Amino acid sequence: MTEISAAALRGAVDLSSLRGRAAQPAPTAGEASSEGQGAARGLVVDVTDATFGEILELSRTVPVVVDLWAEWCGPCKQLSPIIEKVTREQHGRVVLAKVDVDANPQIAQAFRAQSIPLVVALIGGQPVPMFTGAVPEEQVREVFAKLLEVAAQNGVTGSVPVGESTEAGQAEQPEEQPLPPLHAEAYAAIEAGDYKRAADAYQRALAENPRDEDARAGLGQVRLLDRVQGLDLHEARAAAAASPTDVEAQFRVADLDLAGGHVEDAFSRLLDLFSAAEPDQRTAIRERLVELFGLIGASDPRVAAARTRLTSLLF
Repeated sequence: MTEISAAALRGAVDLSSLRGRAAQPAPTAGEASSEGQGAARGLVVDVTDATFGEILELSRTVPVVVDLWAEWCGPCKQLSPIIEKVTREQHGRVVLAKVDVDANPQIAQAFRAQSIPLVVALIGGQPVPMFTGAVPEEQVREVFAKLLEVAAQNGVTGSVPVGESTEAGQAEQPEEQPLPPLHAEAYAAIEAGDYKRAADAYQRALAENPRDEDARAGLGQVRLLDRVQGLDLHEARAAAAASPTDVEAQFRVADLDLAGGHVEDAFSRLLDLFSAAEPDQRTAIRERLVELFGLIGASDPRVAAARTRLTSLLF
């Protein structure tokens, strides 16, 4: 189980620039109710650079889990629903603050978010580490349990009312419709850390409906997660540096970069590799690039720029 302690990040993370942004004081344990305002209201809240101070103050009453994510991040899309589910199961003893790092660079910089998903907790205004990268639901539950223990040891034992809106002033969203059976099978496999079984479920879903874009996107994401599982970034980088023409070594680092949120680094590495590759190696490199483009999305400007460079290298 991941070990967390209230002193683990003190001195390593400076949140002082965000402390003065609270619009109003956070509610006390006895007041945490409909009187809460702005970002500090609800079990799951979207937080910005401008409202993060409210969350810091709220963490003096109830532990706050901060999920740093981005729309283009495949592992984030796997992890975030699990964190939300486990948060709601705590019945108000934990608040989840979601931070889009692309839209809120000050928060990302304060937490030194070099890769995402990054999940950190706040207890009494102090950051404590939880985990980086997508992890199984069982591990998320274990870390949440440890978080509540550490919070209690530091006197942070308040709660917020269950049933608050996910955004201030808005009604709770209707319950989502059940996933199609094969998608549900894939998600169950992902939560268990069995990415090969998840990929098989998505492949069967595509065989039934070749136009199932959710299955196609999910297949690409779990293939990436399966490839990076167990890899050590420092070892992979050292191997790639020692063998710059080794396609598989470069693939491993590119996968790790993409999974960690370093999208442009991943694309640049593979485009440089493609430029220097022998003709018989280029097809595999181009196919890997196209696969990674699909994970980020055609509308992303980084994909457009990488596609333009790839086209120039092809002709």
